[in-house]
Amino acid sequence: MKKIILSALMLFSAATAFSQARKPIIMVIPSDIYCTRAGYVTTYQDESGNTQTAADYSKAFLNDENLRLAISEMSSIMAERGFPLKDLEQTLKSMENQQAEAALFAGAGGGSIYESPLDKLKRTAKADIILDLDFSVKTSGPRKYVSFNLRGLDAYTNKVITSASGQGAPSTAVPVGLMLEEAVLNYMDPFNAALQAHFDDMFANGREVTISVRMTENCPVTMYDDFDFMGETVALSDIIDWWMDENTVNHRFSRAGGGDYYTDYEQVRIPLYKTVLGKERAIDTRSFAMDLARFLSKEPFNLPFKLNERGLGNVWIVLGD
Repeated sequence: MKKIILSALMLFSAATAFSQARKPIIMVIPSDIYCTRAGYVTTYQDESGNTQTAADYSKAFLNDENLRLAISEMSSIMAERGFPLKDLEQTLKSMENQQAEAALFAGAGGGSIYESPLDKLKRTAKADIILDLDFSVKTSGPRKYVSFNLRGLDAYTNKVITSASGQGAPSTAVPVGLMLEEAVLNYMDPFNAALQAHFDDMFANGREVTISVRMTENCPVTMYDDFDFMGETVALSDIIDWWMDENTVNHRFSRAGGGDYYTDYEQVRIPLYKTVLGKERAIDTRSFAMDLARFLSKEPFNLPFKLNERGLGNVWIVLGD
């Protein structure tokens, strides 16, 4: 009996240590409010042809020394607490290279890729959590102080995990980065604890994403067509529900809606990691959707497909030629 209890305790301790060893990957970005207030904005065309306004992070870095100092200081604070970071400035450079490649792809007849600047940033960085930072330097007589608002956002769902706001003590000669550090330090322990708790929940219960299965006009089947599957005659939509139930973490997903030519899923909990060729690898929404699409491309369905990434946490599987 003692051996059984000891073995159970060792397994529990190993699982706990394994979970605690993992930290969410974080990236700090200036908030939309900050960029709009300072005039760091750009416009782009969405897939409907409408003009949208978004934060221009490259312009902000080129023109705002205080912002660079503030983000550098926040990154340092998180790094000291053991949280892996993605550097915003380096990620922006990677995006520029990807945009050049995408232009070549479109020129070769590959079609247009519609993403907001923030969606492109998230897809390139592949961070788990975004720290959305708004701050301002204010004056009180001869002294200055920093007021800040910091939000932790799930990069895949944009849901707010936790937030903190406050202001630092006035000073006459302290740099902006140090003023921000003094302002936020009192809030960081509970703030980081909330981020880690959110990541631990993802580790145990899966990352939340959205998957849509759509059909082209020339798709040879509908969602309600029957197939011989596992010894039964089952509608395609029910077979996709079965696949979701088999492959989501703890069978957690929600069927948001459906019809003859589409089925939408929300709150789809996908695992963070899986073993591929003997090595553990991170899973994102696209790789999870690809597994479903490949399942539908085989017997008895034989459905050609295309994946349409509509953000880091939202993928469409389009069935048909």
